[in-house]
Amino acid sequence: MKHKQHIVFLTGAGMSAESGISTFRDAGGLWENCDPNIVASIDGWRKFPGQVQQFYNDRRAQLTEVEPNEGHQLIADLETDFEVTVITQNVDNLHERAGSTGIIHLHGELTKACNEAKTVVYEIGTRPILAGEKAEDGSRLRPFIVWFGEAVPLIEKAAEIVSKADIVVIVGTSMKVYPAAGLINYAPKGTPIYLIDPADVSVPASVNVIKAKASTGLKTLKGRLSLKSE
Repeated sequence: MKHKQHIVFLTGAGMSAESGISTFRDAGGLWENCDPNIVASIDGWRKFPGQVQQFYNDRRAQLTEVEPNEGHQLIADLETDFEVTVITQNVDNLHERAGSTGIIHLHGELTKACNEAKTVVYEIGTRPILAGEKAEDGSRLRPFIVWFGEAVPLIEKAAEIVSKADIVVIVGTSMKVYPAAGLINYAPKGTPIYLIDPADVSVPASVNVIKAKASTGLKTLKGRLSLKSE
C-alpha cells in the first residue's frame, strides 16, 4: 500500500476572509474598529471584561451567518489522497465544518469557553457568554482564546507535526504573529513549502509563492500536487 504524504497547512485570517469573516490587519479589518490591546490581550480582559466579552460574543454569533468557502473544502478534500493536518491561527470552526479532521487551533476556539485558569473547557457552540456567568470553580467564564500576553500551549505539538511534514502550505497569514510564524523553521530541510496569499508576505526565497486568494491558490496547488503524484 502506497504511503500517503503528510501535508501540513498553516492557515490564518485570509483563509476565512472569503467566507465573510474579517481579517485583522487588512484595510477594513477588525483592528480598525477595535483596539487589539483591549480585545486581544489578557490585560484588556482584566481591565475591560465586558467589552472583551461582547467582542467575542459578536464573533461567535457571526459563525451562524457564514459558511466554509471553497478553500476550506479543497483542504478537506485532500484527505482522500494525503494525510492532512491543519494548524490554524483562526478561532472559527470553518475547517471543521468543511470536513477536515486533523485540526490544531493555536489561538483557541470561539465555540468554547473556559474558567479563568483555562483548566476547564466548555463547549458552548455559538451562544453568548452572559454577563456574570461563572465556571464551576467560581471564576468568570471567559472565551477560550489565546490572547496577547498568554502562552500558546499547543505550539510545541504544532512544531513537532511540522518537523515530520512532507509538504508545508501557508495560507492567508501575514507571518508576523509569533510564535506561529516561526513554525516553518521546523520543516525538514528540503521540504517543499508553499505560500498562498494575495499580498506580499516576507518569506525565505526557497518558498514557492502562489500570489492569490485562498480558494484560487489552493486550486493551483492541487493541480501541482496532482502532477507530482502522476
